[in-house]
Amino acid sequence: MIRSIKTYRLQHKLTESFGFSQWHYDVRNALIVEVIDDSGAVGWGECYGPATVTQNAIDTFYAPLLIGWDPLRNEAAWQHCWRASLDFAMKGPMMGAISGLDMALLDLKGKLLGVSVSELMGGRVRDRVQGYATSMYFRKQPESELLETLLDEARDCVARGFGALKIKVGKNMAFDRRLIVAMREALPDTQLMADSNHAYDLPEAVKVGKLLAELDYAWFEEPLSPEMRRQFSELASKVDVPIATGECEQTRFGFQDLLSHGGVHIAQPDLAYCGGPTEALKIRAIASSKGVNVLPHCWGTQLNLASAVHFVATTSVEPGRAEVAEPLLETDLTRNPMRDEMFGQSVQIEHGELTVPTGPGLGVEPDREALANYCVQKTEKTDA
Repeated sequence: MIRSIKTYRLQHKLTESFGFSQWHYDVRNALIVEVIDDSGAVGWGECYGPATVTQNAIDTFYAPLLIGWDPLRNEAAWQHCWRASLDFAMKGPMMGAISGLDMALLDLKGKLLGVSVSELMGGRVRDRVQGYATSMYFRKQPESELLETLLDEARDCVARGFGALKIKVGKNMAFDRRLIVAMREALPDTQLMADSNHAYDLPEAVKVGKLLAELDYAWFEEPLSPEMRRQFSELASKVDVPIATGECEQTRFGFQDLLSHGGVHIAQPDLAYCGGPTEALKIRAIASSKGVNVLPHCWGTQLNLASAVHFVATTSVEPGRAEVAEPLLETDLTRNPMRDEMFGQSVQIEHGELTVPTGPGLGVEPDREALANYCVQKTEKTDA
């Protein structure tokens, strides 16, 4: 039975801020959740979203619901939490809280049963996952300098073995055009994608989408606000580049609605936000029924990365063929010591490929001493 649920709100001050179309960050925040059963076994999860809000949701609302729960009944636990907050929290940070708990329960279940999360997800169909590098964030530099900075970063990603890169666009239309063209000229044989973080209105998105298609970009991510669902089909009818979105969406119900309007070719749930790894499997089933592939958004620490690696390891590409293009997983290469220096066990990355962990559960484990270095607030609920 679940004996204790702890949360750790983590923070790291950046030496240099980075930004995208909406704002700049100078502090990284994360929320880690730990679920402990009466045998002393531990499961770890991660929540994406506003860490202070999510931490409070777990500590004051969801953790008391789960103390005494059988950790092997993880999907029943999800439903229990969902029903308890259905009237006022179908989406938003509270669903982010459920996501981290779901991830931790799946990690714990794998450890209790002695199997990896990918086995709990139905079994691996690949032992290695192809990564694409996410980097090339905006800096507070003059645009001429910034362009060179981003090109240098992209070349470094390729030198590290990544054959696919995702750039940020949405700064302004003139700079975006220069960046899109310059990246293709600098890296003619590299698979490129562009992410605007919902920066454009529909006419702007059409212009940018046509340029991306002309230069053979693999997809156009978050071209429009997630609120403008019906505009995705209109955009798709006017451009020839695949459209990806979904990192702001949650639950199978949200994705059912998002995909019902058409125009989305790649769905991108974040496993630390969409409802958790088990909900992501349901999202993938819905997407599959519509011929849409699912490539998760992935940001944060090793916990979310490991969850996504297991998820992609079990993914079948729609509709499939003998020589299918391998699914890609977002691999953040920006400096993040809470991801790279805080874990005793990590996902191994070599030449742009991520090895699927084979140990019980997620296969990654925070180092408690390192965790304490970044922890600014800890909570605990117990059966006492």
